Amino acid sequence: MQSIKFTQRKAPEIWYCRIRNGGKNEISYRIDQKGKRVYQYKQADLGKCFHKEYVQQLFQVYTMNGFFGLIEKSTFTNPQDYKQFKIYPQYDYLFILEGDDVANPMIVASKNNVFGVIDINGNVIIPFEYADIKRNFSWKLGRMFEVSKDGKNYFYIDQRNKAY
Repeated sequence: MQSIKFTQRKAPEIWYCRIRNGGKNEISYRIDQKGKRVYQYKQADLGKCFHKEYVQQLFQVYTMNGFFGLIEKSTFTNPQDYKQFKIYPQYDYLFILEGDDVANPMIVASKNNVFGVIDINGNVIIPFEYADIKRNFSWKLGRMFEVSKDGKNYFYIDQRNKAY
């Protein structure tokens, strides 16, 4: 015996149900109130999720004497040797944004109570002029930074500091 699952929703002016045949083919239909099939879902209707393997970050934030710096995890052994730091601890805050390019990540940084974005060499990408830069997926998904100059009103900028 095949299982059938019902999901009822209201579309504008029309009631319909989605029925999924729990058999081998997992066929789904949309039916109207009278039980008439009005649509059979196709494979193309389904969203596609592409699984990417997790890639370990190469760099790590390192805190020393209350300041934040950057190290390369695989080579760092001695915090007394300043040459081992990719960025010597000098920032009030650092956060490595997740992205596809683990060798050149964008890093949210704070210095003197303002935020900006730097690269792994300490080069300023986004100037230190923001009250906040959100640490969310806007960089990974859209190559944008969600920023605020007053801590209340947020907007997006790209890596050239162009506002959208």
